[in-house]
Amino acid sequence: MGNRRRATERKKVHPGVLGGAAVAIVCGVGVAAYAVVGDGGAGGGKSDGKSVATGPPTAAEVRATTRAFLAAWEKGDVAAAAALTDDRKRARAALTAYREEARIAEVVLTPGKAATRKSAKVPFKAAAVVSFEGKTKPYAYDSALTVVRRAADGKVLVSWAPSVVHPELRPGDRLVTGEAGDPPIRAVDRDGGALTAAKYPSLGTVLDGLREKYGKKAGGKAGVELRVVRADTKSAEGPSAKKSDAKDTPDKTLLALSPGTPGTLKTTISARTQAKAEKETAKRKRASVVVVKPSTGEILAVANSEPTGFNTALQGSLAPGSTMKVITASMLLEKDLAGVDKKHPCPKYETYGGWKFQNDNKFQIKGGTFRASFARSCNTAFITQAKKLSNDDLTKQAQEVFGLGRDNWSIGVASFDGAVPVQSDAQMAASLIGQGGVRMNPLNMASVAATVKSGTFRQPYLVSPDLDDRALARAPRKMSGRTASALRELMHYTGVAGTAAKPMAGLGSDSGAKTGSAEVDGQKKPNGWFTAYRGDVAAAAVVQAGGHGGEAAGPVVRRMLQ
Repeated sequence: MGNRRRATERKKVHPGVLGGAAVAIVCGVGVAAYAVVGDGGAGGGKSDGKSVATGPPTAAEVRATTRAFLAAWEKGDVAAAAALTDDRKRARAALTAYREEARIAEVVLTPGKAATRKSAKVPFKAAAVVSFEGKTKPYAYDSALTVVRRAADGKVLVSWAPSVVHPELRPGDRLVTGEAGDPPIRAVDRDGGALTAAKYPSLGTVLDGLREKYGKKAGGKAGVELRVVRADTKSAEGPSAKKSDAKDTPDKTLLALSPGTPGTLKTTISARTQAKAEKETAKRKRASVVVVKPSTGEILAVANSEPTGFNTALQGSLAPGSTMKVITASMLLEKDLAGVDKKHPCPKYETYGGWKFQNDNKFQIKGGTFRASFARSCNTAFITQAKKLSNDDLTKQAQEVFGLGRDNWSIGVASFDGAVPVQSDAQMAASLIGQGGVRMNPLNMASVAATVKSGTFRQPYLVSPDLDDRALARAPRKMSGRTASALRELMHYTGVAGTAAKPMAGLGSDSGAKTGSAEVDGQKKPNGWFTAYRGDVAAAAVVQAGGHGGEAAGPVVRRMLQ
C-alpha cells in the first residue's frame, strides 16, 4: 500500500497559527528555521508583482510547504490546507469529503524525506481512524505529494492531485465509508481452490471486477467498508460508449470495518498456469500474458509485471506488430492472393501510399514461397498485396472471422476487444503488418492463436455464461477448413524453422507460433510480441520495450505451453 515505510523515525508536525497563516517548524541539527506560509505557499515573490521568484522550489521551501500543508490537513483546517495547493477548489472538495464521506478522523500525518535533495516529491505517512455507525477501525497508509512553484506569481504550492489524499485515487474517484454496494466474493479456480490477490497479485484488479459484477449473484452479504468508488467514465461518455462488463477500473476495498459474508464464484483460472504466469511476468519489466483454452474460450491465466497497475493483459491497446500477420495471412489465403507453397515476393523495399516499407535488417527472399515469407516475418510480402485490397478488407476479416473490434466481448470483467479501423493509403498498408491504427492486447492475440487452432472463434471468458445467462460474442462467419489448415501449417513452420523456432523448440507437431515487434515513437526498443498454441492451450504475451518478440516475449509464452 503506497511507498514502503521508512525505517528511520520521522519528527511530528507541530503547527501553529499566525495571522491566519500556518507556521511550520523545520528542525535540523543545531539549526531552527521558521517559514511563514501564507495563502498560496512559501518563498513566493513580492505580492506587488515587481519581482517574481523563478526556478524549482528550494529544499527549504519544499520542507516548509509540505509541513504547513500536512499540519493544516491534520488539524482539519480544510480551507488553509486547500490554499496551500495549486487547485484550491478541488483540494477543498477532496479534503472535505475525506472527513464527511470517507469518515476518516484523528488523522496523524508524518512527512518523510524527499528521495534526493533536489526532489520536490515528498512521501508521507497517514495514520487515522475510520468510523461508521458505531464501527471503528484504525487505518494507516503511505502517500506522497509534490511541491511546485507557480509561474504566475512564484508562490510555492502543493501540486494538487487526488492521489495526495490516497494513492489509489484518480480524477473523479471518491473515498467512501458505508455499507458496500457489492457483497464480497470468494473466487475459486477451475478446481475449487481459493484465488486471492495475496497469492496471485495479477488477479487483484480482476477479483475486484468480478466482485463488482457478480457479488450479488454469488449470494454474499455486504459488509461495511472504506472503499475507492471509481469514476463512472462510461456513463460520462454517453450512450454511444462501449457497453462492457464493468468500469475500466473496478471499485476497490481499502478497509473492512465489517467484512460481510462472501459468496463463492467459480472462475476458469488454472491455479498452476496462473502461478507460472505470475512468475514469468515478475521476472521482466512491463510484461503481460494471457492463456486461453481454444476448444472452449476459457481464460486459464492473466498476469502483468505491474500487477497493481493498469491491466495491460486484458485492457491494453497496443500495436501488435507482426503477430497481426496471422489475421492478414488468413485474408490473403481466402482471397487466393497467397498460398502456403506458392511463389510470393519478398523484396527489400516496397512503397505504398507514399511510404517506403522495409524488412528487418533489409533482408529479402528471392524466389521464395509465402511459407518462407511468413516464417521469416517478411513485411514487404504483405505490403506488395496492398494494391489488390479494399480499405475495409482487413477490418472485415478481423471482425467477421476473429471476432475482434466489435466491442461486444463479455468476459466477466472489463476488457478491450481489439481495434482494426478502416484506413487508406499508407496507413492501410501499415495495418497489414500490425502497425497503423491496429490495436490489440495479449487477450486478443491469445484468442487469435486459439481461433487458428480450433478453426473457429470462441469468445474468451473468465466466468461461465451459465451463471448469469449472458450471451458470449460470436463471429459472423468461420474460416474455411482449408484456410485454417493452411494457417496452422504456416504457424507450425514458423515455430520449427522461422523466427519462433527457439522458443517453440521441442513442443511437438501440434503447435504453432508467430512473433512480432511493434515500433513505438520515442522508444528505443520495439514492443516484443509472441502468440502461439500447443494442443488445447493458446497464449500471447507482450513485453513493452523488450525488443524482438521471439527473444522478449517468446520465453514467457513457452512456459505457458509447457
